[in-house]
Amino acid sequence: MARIASTLTKNTLSTAKVDALVVGVGAAPAGGGLVLAPGNDDIDKAFKKRLLAALTAVGATGKAGEVTKLATLGATTAPMLVAVGLGEKPAKGDRWGAETLRRAIGAAARQLDGSPRIATSLALANGDNSAADVAAVVEGAVLGGYRFGRYRSTTKPPVESVTIVVDNPRDKAVKAAYDRGRAVADAVALCRDLVNTAPADLYPADLAQAAVDNCGGVGLQVEVLDEKALKKGGFGGVLGVGQGSTHPPRVARITYSAGRGAKAKVHLVGKGITFDSGGLALKPAQSMEWMKSDMGGAAAVLSTMTAIGQLKPNVDIVAWIACAENMPSGTAIRPSDVLTIKGGKTVEVLNPDAEGRLVMADCIAAAAAEKPDYIVDVATLTGAQLVALGLHVYAVMANDDELRDSLVAAAGVAGEQGWPMPLPPELRKSLDSDVADIANIGDRNGGMLTAGLFLKEFVPEGIKWAHLDIAGPAFNTGEPHGYTPKGGTGVPVRTLVEWLTSLGK
Repeated sequence: MARIASTLTKNTLSTAKVDALVVGVGAAPAGGGLVLAPGNDDIDKAFKKRLLAALTAVGATGKAGEVTKLATLGATTAPMLVAVGLGEKPAKGDRWGAETLRRAIGAAARQLDGSPRIATSLALANGDNSAADVAAVVEGAVLGGYRFGRYRSTTKPPVESVTIVVDNPRDKAVKAAYDRGRAVADAVALCRDLVNTAPADLYPADLAQAAVDNCGGVGLQVEVLDEKALKKGGFGGVLGVGQGSTHPPRVARITYSAGRGAKAKVHLVGKGITFDSGGLALKPAQSMEWMKSDMGGAAAVLSTMTAIGQLKPNVDIVAWIACAENMPSGTAIRPSDVLTIKGGKTVEVLNPDAEGRLVMADCIAAAAAEKPDYIVDVATLTGAQLVALGLHVYAVMANDDELRDSLVAAAGVAGEQGWPMPLPPELRKSLDSDVADIANIGDRNGGMLTAGLFLKEFVPEGIKWAHLDIAGPAFNTGEPHGYTPKGGTGVPVRTLVEWLTSLGK
């Protein structure tokens, strides 16, 4: 899908030749009225110092995320001004946070269909040339203006370009932050595209090919294992899940090498169930409506690697994309079938709808065989995650507290919401099988945690491992908000990029 173009400029906002101007407004403490964020003196002057009065008259309050549109009536080159709320004005010495700015420009861009060219002063909202603010604004603009129009015959023209006003666009720190923000935003948008694609247009081979096309395009090495190679390699989980579909499974292995002196070796694993019918444990029809998103983990890992190829952190990274379609048929796996996972461990399949952990087990075992320092897996794994944490917060489980906490911290910096969850050892017994090494489901209570314990079984001692269950946050079934649309969200691409680049410093 087409991406929003973006550029930096030091030209004044009031003279920008665009269709709409976006400025920030806040609320003065204790009900003191509307305040104009820094960086807008030229705009206020163009309105003869009556901009705040005009905005107040049409109901603007400065509440975070509030969008107020105002005709400029010739006061500026652009015909429309959009004031977006930033919330209460920070106390002296404090700042509006990067996530506040990201959501503000995202909310504006989301509501500006029909205005293809916009310009904004939000990167100056804290009164300085902050590199972090520049990165936040370009991310928010690109993601808020994101549209998935592949299947629409007609659509209102979305935002096509954003001009970001800064004090000095040639400043090295500002330019680097802009480039990083742009790379991250494009990676998130790619993830959204993949998740939003209809399952009939994204079979396992297509998802693997997406890794070739997008990761190969930024200089990464990509190897795709077809069903013959998977059988030879002992990927019994991937083959078992995929055997019910007429579209055979694939595993893509994506490699980024930092060269000599790399500070760590990381393997990422993404669940890529391109459609999950539940197999012979068929889901109810309503539960299947958004199961095209069951490859959200694979899409996030794949997309993260496209950003890594551009940002080039000092970390060696290998990504495994486990691609299969879980369908009911005469060849589908049955309850009580036993699969042999790569490495030799056997799994009794008690529930064919608990299939994601089977493909993940194969790739975790394959990753572990290469003895990395870290394995981080990402999966839309359990409905129990939605029950526990809802649609906005994903779970982080790990066999190492420091790793778990660093991923949660990275989410906070990136503007995503990860929450630490335990792996209670007393739940492990419920995964015992009468006929195999382990069963694929355990106690229903604590199902998210039990799924994490299942995956932990395939991580040998000495390797730090974390599991991100993104079942709810990967796909927004509710209303759009901030820079987040309905459908694919791109979670947790920004967390992964933040964590990986920080690891290489």
